[in-house]
Amino acid sequence: MSEQQGNQLPQWKPSPVEHIKINSDYLRGTLVDSLADELTGSISPDDTQVIKFHGSYQQTDRDLDAERKKQRLEPLYSFMIRARVPAGISTPDQWLVFDRLADQYGSGTLKLTTRQAFQWHGILKRDLKKTIQGIHSTLMDTIAACGDVNRNVMATSNEGLSPMVPEVAAFAKTISDHLLPRTSAYHEIWLDKQLLAGGEKDEEPIYGKTYLPRKFKIALAIPPYNDTDVFTNDIGLIAIGEGDRLVGFNVAVGGGMGMTFGMESTYPRLADVIGYVSKGDALKLVEEIVKIQRDYGNRENRKLSRFKYTLDRLGTEEFKQLLEQRSGIRLESTRAYQFTQNGDVFGWKQGLHQRWFLGLFVEHGRVKDVGSYRLKTALRELARIKVCDFRLTGNQGLVLGKIEEADKVKVEKILTQYGVWPHDGLSGLRKNAIACVALNTCTLAFAEAERYLPTLIGKIEQILSENDLTNDDILIRMTGCPNGCGRPFLGEIGLVGRALGRYNLYLGAGFSGERLNTLYKEMLDEEGILQELSELIPRYAEERTPGERFGDFVIRKGIVASKPEVKNIG
Repeated sequence: MSEQQGNQLPQWKPSPVEHIKINSDYLRGTLVDSLADELTGSISPDDTQVIKFHGSYQQTDRDLDAERKKQRLEPLYSFMIRARVPAGISTPDQWLVFDRLADQYGSGTLKLTTRQAFQWHGILKRDLKKTIQGIHSTLMDTIAACGDVNRNVMATSNEGLSPMVPEVAAFAKTISDHLLPRTSAYHEIWLDKQLLAGGEKDEEPIYGKTYLPRKFKIALAIPPYNDTDVFTNDIGLIAIGEGDRLVGFNVAVGGGMGMTFGMESTYPRLADVIGYVSKGDALKLVEEIVKIQRDYGNRENRKLSRFKYTLDRLGTEEFKQLLEQRSGIRLESTRAYQFTQNGDVFGWKQGLHQRWFLGLFVEHGRVKDVGSYRLKTALRELARIKVCDFRLTGNQGLVLGKIEEADKVKVEKILTQYGVWPHDGLSGLRKNAIACVALNTCTLAFAEAERYLPTLIGKIEQILSENDLTNDDILIRMTGCPNGCGRPFLGEIGLVGRALGRYNLYLGAGFSGERLNTLYKEMLDEEGILQELSELIPRYAEERTPGERFGDFVIRKGIVASKPEVKNIG
């Protein structure tokens, strides 16, 4: 791209959401009036867009929508609230408050998300401010957890996996803080803070008045563990060390999972690696990438407004030239790295200073008590005695961190008492499963995911058991729609909801998150899914080569065509 071309910004006809942002007075909208309206459990249509920037989505209980409509009642409106938790690390005191808020104002459960954030579901409008104030009392917040801004910044949180984790996690927080919106609207609306006398007009030095065209995601990963699915992010930073010391990052750009059925111009995409940057220049480079998306992203059609489409429109090589020109940073050649997996590591790992870290399986990130499995109670007890911190993973799991040698027995005793530990009997498929929330609260879902996948896995496990594959790790991911919150296009087995009880089946992703899967069959019901897998799984057991992963097998056998793997142009 020539300098003249690079400086020629596109002209868009602003979408309705762009107009809402323009007229929102830096994310204030009419939220104060909407929250005060006691005649409805909802907020105004424009405010449903504005409130996303404050970390919340308006939802309804879709299980009850038809019955309430029949009774001429408005839908049962509630709100999901999401906290911003860079690198997913929280303290025992924070955990106790979050646990209490779930019981006091929410559905009674905590949701650990695929972006290492906390979510509360079922918050009524009258309780929104009290819940957000409760979160803020822990020195955490919800601003920029949703909306057309940089979202929660992910990073490997298990210090037992690498001595670089503390520094990488700290840099994730630095990025998150640096890219926060500067508007004071959040503090005014939720924390009752008043502007100073003669309050100056808000300014957004990075985002401008209209913020970004769409959401923006950043993740950091430390090889050989790609536990943040770094290539699915708008920016992926791959940590490069010399010995135990972090020296810089390989930079990947343009990842994103979402697509729209029937719209071929939309697609999932893995990020391209464009080169290496020293840790001292990394923050400036990240900011400039965000600004390029601000200036060049599509503001007319939100289905085409993610950074991956901006990158493909510009061309990766041309984008790299533009980035170097605008930032003044010349990217070096990509440094050598290798990923071996993108799932969680369970069990005990020792980190720095002889402290221990315990990776726990949390099915689809839902912290709850069910029968003899009392996860929520166990974690509350651990938080009360302050023997560990709590570290969310990018796969809806949890790491109990910074445990002293003398406290290991105490931790195991509590987890065992409440049926949480050990993880004996969990299949390799179940341990590597991800599901989005989907029904009954997500407004975009066509089909079930979190509520259904555990049952489906139980039926697939029967097929695995018959073929002596119970303990083999296989990545399975299910979402209720193609927006990709559960990163279904990186499942060796991916299931994407098309209609109630019907899914598209995708096969063949790479085990380390460096190759997308491929559509295999459409509109399958449960019987159809099980029929297909009952034919494929025995073949895998019989015909695989030593150590061959399921995703690699279906490609080698020509069952599906291979998708291109992560490109390195650096």
